[in-house]
Amino acid sequence: MAGYEEILGANAPIKAWISGVPVEHEAQNQLRNVAMLPFIHSHIAVMPDVHFGIGATVGSVIPTKGAIIPAAVGVDIGCGIMAVRTSLNANDLPDSLARLRGAIERNVPHGNGPRGNHREQPASVDTAYRDSGLQERYEAIIDKHPKASAKAQTAQLATLGGGNHFIEVCLDEADRVWVMLHSGSRGSGNRIGQYFIERARDELLRRELGYHVPDKDLAFFMEGEPLFADYIDAVGWAQDYARLNREVMMERTLRALRDNLPKFKLEKHAVNCHHNYVARERHFGADVYVTRKGAVRAGEGELGIIPGSMGAKSFIVRGKGNVDSFCTCSHGAGRAMSRTEAKRRFTLADHRAATEGVECRKDAGVIDETPMAYKDIDAVMAAQSDLIEVVHTLRQVVCVKGERLRELSSRNQPIN
Repeated sequence: MAGYEEILGANAPIKAWISGVPVEHEAQNQLRNVAMLPFIHSHIAVMPDVHFGIGATVGSVIPTKGAIIPAAVGVDIGCGIMAVRTSLNANDLPDSLARLRGAIERNVPHGNGPRGNHREQPASVDTAYRDSGLQERYEAIIDKHPKASAKAQTAQLATLGGGNHFIEVCLDEADRVWVMLHSGSRGSGNRIGQYFIERARDELLRRELGYHVPDKDLAFFMEGEPLFADYIDAVGWAQDYARLNREVMMERTLRALRDNLPKFKLEKHAVNCHHNYVARERHFGADVYVTRKGAVRAGEGELGIIPGSMGAKSFIVRGKGNVDSFCTCSHGAGRAMSRTEAKRRFTLADHRAATEGVECRKDAGVIDETPMAYKDIDAVMAAQSDLIEVVHTLRQVVCVKGERLRELSSRNQPIN
């Protein structure tokens, strides 16, 4: 049975589920920096997909008492995954899946920048946003913080984005067809994240502290301060927007399937979980704010999703409620190298071989997302066997990804 190891050299304990999984020195140092902060509650938990990120390490769980770190939540607030099982099976799929992939790409805008937005907002998406109450909440936030405003909160609802965001059609161990997608709060959440990270840095310069904050990205708000409450409201809005984004995007994706495949029903198996977010929870005798940066809640009996890379397996899992992990598991395989290094190391031929049998992009624009750029998903799963149990194992047959707006090394940006 797997268990945690302790990463030494920090004030608060760091419990890491990393047996058999490599962890960069930069990521370990980042974890130690976070563990220096006096408001960490009990310890930090580290998942096996851990890697270096901005502010805090991707694949970490940070419980805080009386404070919150905006950069630990990040800018892709509420990013997560949704999956549904259909009544279709592999025999219902055509020999060529290119047409199905094209239909999904036409129904769901994908990529970063303006071309990733809706040119004309679908009526169903507009209705979903109007009925959600999100607009009124957003206006209240922007009235107090105009610089947190983004222009595309409606045009980006039901859109994918770029980078490691994806839409996939998968088959499980019984050849049943699933649809899975990965996205977050898009430009609106990004702007909220950037704005409050900047405000936290400003506040840090004004504080008179009796301790050292080792990284400006660990700037924080303290409970009771106006900005603390405002950030909680704003991050809550972005998390709810992200969840709705996945729901309406799933509807658009399923419409593409209905237009191209035999009639089907949706099964009861459906999961929609964040993996970049903050929540108020009770752990080790205290009510605390738990920031999961690239991590999924895995309370006892709770379903979650752990995706692999473009050509690897993915998993529907059930949490075991492990208290030392703060009831958490990994959110994926985790990057093994930067995007720049992946582009340097791998060729198109490597990528085509790694994604053989998957209807997906096989061009230079996705080399940084090639399966070899990620950790071994089997090793990641083995390292957390005391956190979750596998309910279904999925393999991709269609994968949709968007273009990145600009190229960045993973040393300069968090990867969800």
